[in-house]
Amino acid sequence: MANILVAGGGIGGLAAALGIAERGHHVLVAERNREFTELGAGIQLAPNAFHALDLLGVGADVRATAVYIDELRLMDGTTGERITSMPLTGEYRQRFGNPYAVVQRGDLYQPLLSACRDHDNIELRTNSQVVSYEQDSSSVTAVLATGERLGADLLIGADGIRSAVRRQLVGDGAPRVSGHTIYRCVIPMTEVPAELRSNSVTLWAGPKWHLVHYPIGNGRFFNMAITRDDAATEVVVGEPVETAHVHARFPVLSEPARRLLELGKGWRTWVLCDRDAVPGWTDGRVVLLGDAAHPMLQYAAQGACQALEDAVVLGDLLDCGADEFAACALKYNAVRRDRTARAQHVSREMGTRLFHPSGVEARVRNDMLSALSATALHDKVSWLHGARDFTDIDQLSAKGAALQ
Repeated sequence: MANILVAGGGIGGLAAALGIAERGHHVLVAERNREFTELGAGIQLAPNAFHALDLLGVGADVRATAVYIDELRLMDGTTGERITSMPLTGEYRQRFGNPYAVVQRGDLYQPLLSACRDHDNIELRTNSQVVSYEQDSSSVTAVLATGERLGADLLIGADGIRSAVRRQLVGDGAPRVSGHTIYRCVIPMTEVPAELRSNSVTLWAGPKWHLVHYPIGNGRFFNMAITRDDAATEVVVGEPVETAHVHARFPVLSEPARRLLELGKGWRTWVLCDRDAVPGWTDGRVVLLGDAAHPMLQYAAQGACQALEDAVVLGDLLDCGADEFAACALKYNAVRRDRTARAQHVSREMGTRLFHPSGVEARVRNDMLSALSATALHDKVSWLHGARDFTDIDQLSAKGAALQ
C-alpha cells in the first residue's frame, strides 16, 4: 500500500481519492477550508460524467436527486424564436448509454464525500492548505500554509483554477480573465409560472449575452444564470449583487426572457476565468487533475465531467506499486491532455460563436443550427458526451504517444 496525498477536497479531489483507494492505496485528502463543502448552484452532467460516476461507485446516489433533461433548447434571446433543440431521450440515451441530467452542486458532491468517509483507505483532513512541494526520486513532501510537512509517494494537485501546486509545477501565472461576467441565482420552482417551466436546459442567446435556466433539486428549484460579454478585467468570485443592477445590465431581452430574469433574486456574480491548455501536468511524483490541470469556461458544461474522467483514468493507472508512480503520471498526462485541451478550446469558442453573436453572424448561426437534424446534433457532441473509452488506457496511451 502506497501513500497518496490529494491537495483539494472538491469534486475532482474526492473522485480521485475514490478511484485510487479502490486500488488498495491509502489516500489523504488535504482540504484548505474548515469543512468539506461545495459552493455553487446547478451543474450539468452529460453521459460521460455518469459513466465515470458509475465506475467510481456513486452513480446511483447521484441519480437519486438528478433531474433527467428531455432536451437542450437554444432560443433567440431578442426575438424569442426557437433556433433549435437537441432531444436527450430515446435515441440520445441509447446511443450514449446514459442520460443527460442536472443536479444541485451539493447533490453531486455529497455522494462523493460520503463514499470517501466510508472508505477505509481514505483520510479526510481540513484546514490543510498545500502551498508548495519538495521531492526526490522516492517521495514527495507537501508543505502546508502552517509550515507542516506531509510526506507521500505521490501528490495530486486538485486544488482548483488557482492551484498552488500548478503555480510551482507549470508557473503560468494567474488565470486568464475571460471578460465575461455571470450572475447566478436559485429560486423555488413554486415561484415560476407554469408556462415558463420546462424539463429542459434552455439557453436564450443575445448579442454579447445569454441566459440559461433549468430545474434542479428533484425539480424543486429553478436555477438561472445570465452572462454578459462586458470586457471585465478584474476577478470577481461570488459577490452579492442587487437585483436592480442585474436588470440594468440586460435591457434588451425578448418578453419570455425578461419575465424569467425578473423572477430572480439573491443574485451573486462572478467574472469567468480559465487558462490556456498546456502540454505537461506532471513533475516527477506530482500531477495535476481537474481545474488545476485544465480549467475551462462553462459553455460546454464539461468542467466537472472532465475532472471525473481524470479521476477514473488516474485511478486505473495507479493500480501498481509506488516505484511506478512517476511513469504512471506521465502516462496519465499523455492519455488526458488532448481531450481536455479540445474541451477547453470548444468551451471558449462556444461562448463567442454560439452564445453571443449579433447581426449577420447571429443569423448565420440560426440558419446553420436550425437545419441540423437530431442525429446531426448528436453527432456534434458525440466526442464529448459519448466517451466511454477514457478508461481504455492502452488505446488512449497509444494515441497520446503518437502525438508526442
